[in-house]
Amino acid sequence: MELEEKYQQLKNDLMPFSSVMNKASETLLDEGISKYPIFIVSQLDIELGVPLVQRNPSNNKWSLNLSTLEELATKKIIQMERVDHFRSVFKDPDFFFCLFTLSDLGAQFIFLPRD
Repeated sequence: MELEEKYQQLKNDLMPFSSVMNKASETLLDEGISKYPIFIVSQLDIELGVPLVQRNPSNNKWSLNLSTLEELATKKIIQMERVDHFRSVFKDPDFFFCLFTLSDLGAQFIFLPRD
C-alpha cells in the first residue's frame, strides 16, 4: 500500500472519532492547557496522554490519546532543541488535528484537516 493510500486509510479509520477529537481539542485550547494539542494514534497500548478511545481489534485498530507538545517535550519524545521548530511548523489546531502516529509506518507526525 502506498503512502497516500495509508494516509487515506488512517483518515477513514479515525472519521468515527472526529467529534470526540473536536471536543477534546477545543477543551484543551479553551481551558488554556496548551496551544499545541497532539493526538497519539497507536496500534499498540501506550501510556502517553489522556486516553480517549481504546483499541478494539474487532472494529477499531487504533487507540487514541490526547497529549500536548509540552508533554512530548517533557518525556523527551520531542527533543527540547526541536521544540521551537515544531512550533513553527505546527498547523492551526482550529483547522487541523496534529497526529503522532505509531504504526507499521513507524513514528511520525501527520496533520489531518478537521472536517
